[in-house]
Amino acid sequence: MAAGVWVAVVMPAAAQPAGKPDFGAQHASEDARFVVDWVMGSADHRGLPFAVVDKKDARIYVFAGDGRLSGAAPALLGQAVGDESAPDVGAHTQAGEVPMPERTTPAGRFVSQPGRNLDGEHVVWVDYAAALAIHRMRPGASYRSREARLASATPGDNRASLGCVVVPEAFYEGVVQPLLGHRRAVVYVLPETRSVRDVFGAL
Repeated sequence: MAAGVWVAVVMPAAAQPAGKPDFGAQHASEDARFVVDWVMGSADHRGLPFAVVDKKDARIYVFAGDGRLSGAAPALLGQAVGDESAPDVGAHTQAGEVPMPERTTPAGRFVSQPGRNLDGEHVVWVDYAAALAIHRMRPGASYRSREARLASATPGDNRASLGCVVVPEAFYEGVVQPLLGHRRAVVYVLPETRSVRDVFGAL
């Protein structure tokens, strides 16, 4: 686990009734709780594991299909504020040239699937066409600065990716990959420029 980055991995609680959403000791936002209540109440996830990405708080929550929280962690998100993907962002990402306005983490409901990126690294594809994935923090020249951003108590400095949801390595290996990395799942990305009820109420 990266030094200074606090990650919550939650062990299953036998007393927790199946089908009842549970954030455990996490101080999740009202928007995150609203979406999880809606997911479980409507069975929108169809019993699959699911994740909620709260962009305003720069956090990710991963749940088992029965609504039990498996873990939560800080996340790095797209550098640009916005809730839509640019039309050509997938092609620009593969070319290594993503203009700043296109570096958004789009909001909405996505059916994810595990896979590999161009470097052969295991990722969870949230929107393959838009090159949007959940992946672990990668080694490189910016590793230390990104590590510091994840460890920071403020979400504002977590805007550091091209659009992907980047999580601590220990959290990816201990929570994301076991729950989301072997089958299809559902990922709910909360908006930051619109109301969460506008985005998910339409569903």
